[in-house]
Amino acid sequence: MAFTCATGKHRRPSRVKRTTANAVGVAALTTTGVIGTLAAPAHAAGAPVEQTGLLQALTLGDSVAEKIGAQAAAQKQAAEQKRAEEAARRKAAEKARQEREAKERAAREAERRRLNAFVPPISNSFVSTGYKTGGSLWSSGSHTGIDFHAATGTPVHAVGAGTVVQTGWGGAYGNQIVIRMNDGTYTQYGHLSSIGVFVGQHVTPGQQIALAGSTGNTTGPHLHFEARTTPEYGSDIDPVAYLRSHGVNV
Repeated sequence: MAFTCATGKHRRPSRVKRTTANAVGVAALTTTGVIGTLAAPAHAAGAPVEQTGLLQALTLGDSVAEKIGAQAAAQKQAAEQKRAEEAARRKAAEKARQEREAKERAAREAERRRLNAFVPPISNSFVSTGYKTGGSLWSSGSHTGIDFHAATGTPVHAVGAGTVVQTGWGGAYGNQIVIRMNDGTYTQYGHLSSIGVFVGQHVTPGQQIALAGSTGNTTGPHLHFEARTTPEYGSDIDPVAYLRSHGVNV
């Protein structure tokens, strides 16, 4: 009986082919990590989980994610803090603006009150001769103003805000000043020893405008004060009532 070499699909592979196949298989198993487990079970069991190939990658990924999450949280917190600081800055700036505007309004109101205020023409004095007092001392037969007791050189003040319209010699009034007040009335100051303002000058309440004296038709030093509807003689009105209507106690 003759023997023939087997051919076909059941042919035993050669040694070279078997070696090649084994090498390929080992490589495949090594890649998946199975060969390491099978070949060295004791070593694989004792190794930390992080040292295995696949789980090590997962552990590294978790660590990076935690860092990214921490950074995001820190950035969010920093942004919130920045917004809070900006809001606080805006609030402080708004409060400062409101306080500044309140002070400015108060200052304007105080200045408005000051400019609208009236004061006596002579400080710490009194009326020595009243309005419409009769006698031969006055050419009209009666006093057209009031006299304030004052020694020569006593400061004379504008009773309110206005503009100087006349200065200089006024006949029987001696050295005089006439001021057009902001309310449209006029005030006159006579018998002055010196004049400290000029025509066209704006004056404020209490501003010194002259010094009292005894120039003109007078029997002694004092201040003659008139309130008028025009700057001219003969338009006089009651100066006591005029001053009191503006809050001056005389």
